[in-house]
Amino acid sequence: MDIIRGWLKNPIILAAGTFVLGLFIGLVVLGWGLWPLQWEDASAQHLRDDLQQDYVRMIVDSYAKNNDRAKAMTRWEELGENKTALLQALQSDPTMNPEDVAMFANMVQSPMTSTELTFPALEGEDNTIESSLADTLPTVEPEKSTSGSVLLLVVSCLLMLAFAGAFAYVMLVRNKKSRANRNKEPDVADYNVSAMKEAQEISRQAEFTDYDEADMGTAIAQFMTTYMIGDDLYDDSFSIDSPSGEFLGECGVGISDTIGVGDPKKVTAFEVWLFDKNDIQTVTKVLMSRHAFNDPTISQRLASKGEPILLSPGESVWLETATLKLEARAVDMNYGQGALPDGSYFERMTLELAVWPK
Repeated sequence: MDIIRGWLKNPIILAAGTFVLGLFIGLVVLGWGLWPLQWEDASAQHLRDDLQQDYVRMIVDSYAKNNDRAKAMTRWEELGENKTALLQALQSDPTMNPEDVAMFANMVQSPMTSTELTFPALEGEDNTIESSLADTLPTVEPEKSTSGSVLLLVVSCLLMLAFAGAFAYVMLVRNKKSRANRNKEPDVADYNVSAMKEAQEISRQAEFTDYDEADMGTAIAQFMTTYMIGDDLYDDSFSIDSPSGEFLGECGVGISDTIGVGDPKKVTAFEVWLFDKNDIQTVTKVLMSRHAFNDPTISQRLASKGEPILLSPGESVWLETATLKLEARAVDMNYGQGALPDGSYFERMTLELAVWPK
């Protein structure tokens, strides 16, 4: 059921499924089931080829027996443009009397007089052809009135509107339930958005270090990043480019480890990393809280991700690759307060990242 809900959230899959369902209802249910197509006033030219041959044989036999030219011509004209080819094929038919076929061919090729155009009475006439054709010709349905077509169109539209209304109702009810659930419990995404906006504002107001005055030379890149508790998806990364715009590498900071349970997450360590396009590996160091750094179990577990470093206000951490070096300086930081041990997780942390070529 969850998979189906996931598909319905995709607009492309939803549109394709609605189209296929509408096509099925229109063709199968309405077109073939409830209101199938009906042929009306069908003539002999719509018969299969073999049935048209049988039809010509019966016309010839009837004409040879009754010599009713008017009726024979009327039946002959129903065959349409293919009648001449059918008669030519009949001339080589061993089951037919050649004289009857020749007499019929001469008749259809000679013009009719005005007296022959009048149909004689059918009383007492041989009706063999009529009884034979009854088994081969399609049944002609009575012509339906225009009001019947209008009624069909109206019913079809009502069915489609009912389906669309039911679908919209289901989606509306689901959205109402979703909003009701959000009102009952705070959404974790709300924490993330609020914390991210506050963190961005702190980074915007923070002052960058003037490394020229510190006799360290001008950095080719400087970045400011801030974490606020509640931003469970915190993961900042930055592109390092040369003054001419050449790509040199990347650097960033993200969550490395948490402590305790519940929302929002309690971050106890961060990863700061440096990627150099000219180096085969990415250098990583783990910036830890006081509690995590002093806890041997946590410290040893995080050591596999990078060198453990105790994060302290104003302190700097250096990372070096083949052609780049990076300083990560803790501009500001605060620990969270609560049931967990003191100094175990960060409430706020701001890092300044500066990069120089080696």
